[in-house]
Amino acid sequence: MTYGIRRELQGTYDEALTQVPEALKTEGFGILSEIDIQSTLKQKLGIDFRRYTILGACNPPLAHEALTTEIEIGLMLPCNVIVYEGDDKRAVVVAIDPTMTMAATGDAKLTELANAVKEKLTSALDLLQQ
Repeated sequence: MTYGIRRELQGTYDEALTQVPEALKTEGFGILSEIDIQSTLKQKLGIDFRRYTILGACNPPLAHEALTTEIEIGLMLPCNVIVYEGDDKRAVVVAIDPTMTMAATGDAKLTELANAVKEKLTSALDLLQQ
């Protein structure tokens, strides 16, 4: 089952962490949160893990529209985008496919909105150097 929009990049993890927010910005997204999974797992569990970051991306006008359609849709916001270091040391970027989350509500307006968000996320990821 595919629940994300995936891009394997030629560049490094560090390059991707710089490029992804800029690419998302072209489609109206900003980064609300950044979670360093590698550091968190090391601190909390003493486990070594690959370089892995979760970015919480938000497009404010689309988020507002979703929230005014269904107040509890906030459970599915923001749009998570992960950046991690693949086994070959090149970056992998995956954005959530909102048609697998928001559209699952069965609300026609949210389905339409999820499709628009998916288009924007796909366009942003297409800008990354692959």
